Amino acid sequence: MELNDIYDSDRHFTGRVHRRGTPWREGEFGLVVCVWVHDGHGRLLMTRRAPGKSFAGTWENSGGAAQAGESSRQAIVRELYEETGIRRKSGDFELLSTTRDRNMFYDHYCLMAQVPAERIRLQPGETDGVKWVTFGEVHDMIRRKEICAIIAAQFLQEEPALRKRQSAQEA
Repeated sequence: MELNDIYDSDRHFTGRVHRRGTPWREGEFGLVVCVWVHDGHGRLLMTRRAPGKSFAGTWENSGGAAQAGESSRQAIVRELYEETGIRRKSGDFELLSTTRDRNMFYDHYCLMAQVPAERIRLQPGETDGVKWVTFGEVHDMIRRKEICAIIAAQFLQEEPALRKRQSAQEA
């Protein structure tokens, strides 16, 4: 049973926890973390959701829900490692933005890393494919609906910041 911390609308911890899979109450918020792994040369790391998962077969960036007691940075370190085998320190992740919807805060991170696809270890039952793609390929994948709408919207929101990091790496 996975538990998640409950925050109020100002992202203050309430001292209560939520059991995953149960409905969120009005005014309760959880925390989801996401990371765009960027190689510094115009490519982003994408993983494919395994059969049996919601949005199975679609491509996404790494991320997931913070567990009870975890900070945002602890959660992104854990999620990236669980889903790809990539181990990095919390200070290696750059926070791009925080957004909020009806019951969730989303922390969007960037990690600059060059990891060959053959060295990535996928998490059975979670991911079943991995590839590095260019920004243009991400747009093509969005048009072909190979990326679910939520992840597509997040990419489009974060794309300018991600492209800025590419430019900084090339300078």
